[in-house]
Amino acid sequence: MADDIGGLWKYQENVEEGRGNVFYSLITNSSKEFMAYSDFPTPENFPNFLAHSHMFQYLQAYAKEFKLNERIHLKTKVEAVTKRADFQRSGQWDVITVDEDGTKHDMVFDAVMVCSGHNYNPNMPIDSFPGIENFKGKIIHSKDYKKPSAYTGKNVLVIGFGNSGGDIATELSEHASQVFLSTRRGAWVLSRMSDGGYPYDLLMLTRWKNFLRYYLPWDMFIRFEERKANIRFNHKIFGANPTFRFLSQQMVVNDYFPICVMKGKLVMKPNVASFTDTAAVFVDGSRVESLDMVVFATGFCFQFPFLEVDDTFTVCDNCNCLYKNVFLPMIQPPTLAFINLVEGNVAATSLCEMQSRWVTRIFKGLLSLPDKAEMLKDISNEQEKNSRKFPNLKRHTIEIEDCLVYTDDLARQIGVRPRFLPLLLKDPALALNVFFGPLTSYQYRLQGPGRWEGAAQAIRTQSNRVLVPFLGGSAAYSDTQSFGLFNLIVSLMLLAGCCLLVWFKTY
Repeated sequence: MADDIGGLWKYQENVEEGRGNVFYSLITNSSKEFMAYSDFPTPENFPNFLAHSHMFQYLQAYAKEFKLNERIHLKTKVEAVTKRADFQRSGQWDVITVDEDGTKHDMVFDAVMVCSGHNYNPNMPIDSFPGIENFKGKIIHSKDYKKPSAYTGKNVLVIGFGNSGGDIATELSEHASQVFLSTRRGAWVLSRMSDGGYPYDLLMLTRWKNFLRYYLPWDMFIRFEERKANIRFNHKIFGANPTFRFLSQQMVVNDYFPICVMKGKLVMKPNVASFTDTAAVFVDGSRVESLDMVVFATGFCFQFPFLEVDDTFTVCDNCNCLYKNVFLPMIQPPTLAFINLVEGNVAATSLCEMQSRWVTRIFKGLLSLPDKAEMLKDISNEQEKNSRKFPNLKRHTIEIEDCLVYTDDLARQIGVRPRFLPLLLKDPALALNVFFGPLTSYQYRLQGPGRWEGAAQAIRTQSNRVLVPFLGGSAAYSDTQSFGLFNLIVSLMLLAGCCLLVWFKTY
């Protein structure tokens, strides 16, 4: 039962079962401009990548600004969500909650949005590792990792090379005696800092880049990005060589990985074949002896026990049977929605906000869903695509290949996707920022339902909010170069590079 807003961003040493949390040193993988909600920019004095404490402060400020606290019931657990007897007519739900003293309350709701996400129920694939029952060391999941002090002088094996596995392994390498990082498929590793020292996502996640991705030969564009990623460090030499193409799966954002490998404090290993009482044996035949601890950074399983009471929804092996990762086609009328059952290469806040805006308009009857057969066909097509792409489908059932396209599709249905040509005629400078600059959520407040008067100014001042932290919080910076112009220059260089690849037939 939460005693405050903030969810997993409110750091706690001890977390009750069924709740997500973060480790002490966590820094966001997305920059603050992408972490912001569309009508509430992050403070300019905040660093470009936020600690959990900064994100918690931001959420507190957001709740205060929009007077949300008075509408939130804290210290309350949802025990059951069931369809009412007249659900086919009313679409209403009976909800049973329990407060901190054990008192139960029955309430009726016209619609329900499940926003508990998917990062709270650890996936521990113990059965995949023969002999692990004999291992005498300590075994934990990354969810239970908090600080590195408990690992000082230990030999630690981290299994799983996602963002959590990479962060934990690199941090432990500065404290443990030796750290090993086991990966089956490798990973594309990006630094938070990109060209010119700007946050990487401000230059990567743009409409212009997506335009190139879809209208240039795909293989040429991806090979260029892969070569660029390998300029920082050669993924094959460093033992991180991915078995999948760039941008086709979630990337790892980590500034320290290559340095830790070069210092020898972090050693890359392939998948684990088996365990003994003190050692791990890997699929290439190598062994690591005298292991003290194993950290499973193997993701999470999502489940919703409060929806299983009347068999409304039971999750099996993370199966995603949701239309647009949000609606169950079998539930009619559509008054039950799931928010944040998505993973991708953009910040969850912008995805969740767009999902919420779309869902509320459907609840109000302002938008309608396709018929049941069409939704089921769409789900089947997405499952088929994922089954071809991901050998371990259980871990990738909610992954979205192109989150920008996904968000734009929902925005189009709502009527808030920016219309570039009218904007170009009305405000050319703003239009350039929208097309060539970072695709931040402010763009979806320029027009349509929920239009915000401050959206254009928020877009124009993005560069200032990014630059201020470099000067210790001072706003006195003379260079107000827009990201639209900077990205245009970088993108033209990218286009020229792709043309050179064609010319020299190196792709």
